[in-house]
Amino acid sequence: MARYLRIRSIVKTERTDAHERIKDICGLMPDGSHWTLKHEDAVLQVENRTCAFYIERPGDKRYDVIVAMDVRAHKYLKTDTDRDQPDELLFLPTCHHVVHTSYAVPGRHFTAAV
Repeated sequence: MARYLRIRSIVKTERTDAHERIKDICGLMPDGSHWTLKHEDAVLQVENRTCAFYIERPGDKRYDVIVAMDVRAHKYLKTDTDRDQPDELLFLPTCHHVVHTSYAVPGRHFTAAV
């Protein structure tokens, strides 16, 4: 069964293509520790059904995060309600953790904040 994680913040880029706008996604583990995952790794996690991601918006609205593909076959994350751009994800705040260090979680490629 996939691990269900809430994305709370992101690291944006200056790019405009849907597949290049988000560099990393970030959230909290059940124990309160911070995690960061590269966008490309998150796409693989969703495709492999290792993790499922969601975001929450005001008013108790929950949106599932899916993998989409642009016209040039580039894969990217967006919510199930977004159109061509990952707008709901882009509305999330910027991740406030500046320094991250990698650690191994069996079957996962997360990064923990220090």
